Amino acid sequence: MKARVHVMLKTGVLDPQGEAVRHALGGLGFEGVEGVRQGKVIELDLADGTTEETVTEMCEKLLANTVIESYSIEMGA
Repeated sequence: MKARVHVMLKTGVLDPQGEAVRHALGGLGFEGVEGVRQGKVIELDLADGTTEETVTEMCEKLLANTVIESYSIEMGA
């Protein structure tokens, strides 16, 4: 079983990496990019029967800094 966790900075939290990407895109001639938010994707290979609640606990304890980051979970086969 697989799970995919998407972690992003919460709205309002300064994202210097996203801003650097936005600036670089402008420098390369890509106009109209008004904002970039950069995050991370974590793929987990899990034992069958692992619940979304267990993955949520992993996020809360380690995978995301819930003070400044939000996360979403996709559970798959």
